[in-house]
Amino acid sequence: MISFDEARTRVLEHTPVMDTIEVRAVTDALGWILATPITAPFNVPNADNSAMDGYGVRHEDLDPQHPVPLKIVANLPAGDRLNTPLQPGEAVRIMTGAPVPLGCNCVVPQEDVDSSPGQVVVPPGQKRNANIRFAGEDMVQGTRVLTQGRRLGPVDLGLLTSLGLVEVPVFRKPVVALLSTGNEVMAAGTPLKPGWVYDSNRTSLRAALSSLGVEVLDLGLVPDQREAITDALTRGGQQADAIISTGGVSAGDFDLVKPVLRELGEIVFWKVAMQPGKPQAYGKLGRAMFFGLPGNPVACLVVYHLIVRQALLKMMGAAPMPLPIMTLPFRGQVKKKTGRMNFLRGRVHFGAPEPFVETTGPQGSALLTSMAMANALIMIPEEVSLLQDGDQVTVLLLDHC
Repeated sequence: MISFDEARTRVLEHTPVMDTIEVRAVTDALGWILATPITAPFNVPNADNSAMDGYGVRHEDLDPQHPVPLKIVANLPAGDRLNTPLQPGEAVRIMTGAPVPLGCNCVVPQEDVDSSPGQVVVPPGQKRNANIRFAGEDMVQGTRVLTQGRRLGPVDLGLLTSLGLVEVPVFRKPVVALLSTGNEVMAAGTPLKPGWVYDSNRTSLRAALSSLGVEVLDLGLVPDQREAITDALTRGGQQADAIISTGGVSAGDFDLVKPVLRELGEIVFWKVAMQPGKPQAYGKLGRAMFFGLPGNPVACLVVYHLIVRQALLKMMGAAPMPLPIMTLPFRGQVKKKTGRMNFLRGRVHFGAPEPFVETTGPQGSALLTSMAMANALIMIPEEVSLLQDGDQVTVLLLDHC
């Protein structure tokens, strides 16, 4: 059995990064991982322009004490420009986004002036360069605006479009094969047999994987039969970059995933000193990474979140990101065995005068409600046996709440 930290380290060390780059339409790149840095090919905005509807003037024509009348020489809607410099005593009617003419160094909002046909009276108190957006104010030509490894979000796609790009290079999405095992596990939609459970693990993991942005190869629900498990893992090893199975990795008579994996591939480690999640396996099956997760729903999700998800992000080419960790006072009391890292399902109360965290209640590895109510995992180190009210604890925020 290895420690939690060693398990995470080994997995990440063994995780390859996608080396296949695809070119996708910007409009179809949401959630994909950027494969190369993006540099601004021109200034954005590409010209000095008005930040509001009003009147473009020369600041040196204005009087700090008195209103000044100016002659209106042009009307500039967005997209139009004046090709001659603004002369002394002149002003232009200008709309938001229209390029300001040469010599214009102040835009006065339309609601602040008195205007009549051909003339505008500008009050005192205007500031030089007021209400002008300068070329390159958003992005300067030649500067890096998006880095390799960034997951493209809605704003990123708009940014790419503002640079005139219609396609973007991204890393290929990994294919992740997913299966559940167990003779006592059944699909939802049919009456539940006594002593059986519905296959909640595959539903939760499929949703988590889809949200992460990988391609899911659903291998279904596989009975605890050596031939069936061999067939499923063989298919996964041939078609996927990673395989996730749930159940069958403990030491029972019908826990067949581990021996089949040993026969078909390689076991890197089995059993981790963590609770929940002790019975888990990690290995290789052909070119695919293999993650054997516990069958208990909470243990399955905790291991996925803490170990599998981090590995898949690396495989996807995503830039490394620190885990969202904070330190908070604990409310309650918890006893535990030393020698293993515990991860309690917790609820952080951000709205309290002083934020704190408490457990979500009973912490059994099969109690899915404890995970559904949690917005954090409370991390208790291996050497700690007692957690008391007021103790400072490390909290890992969950992204599903």
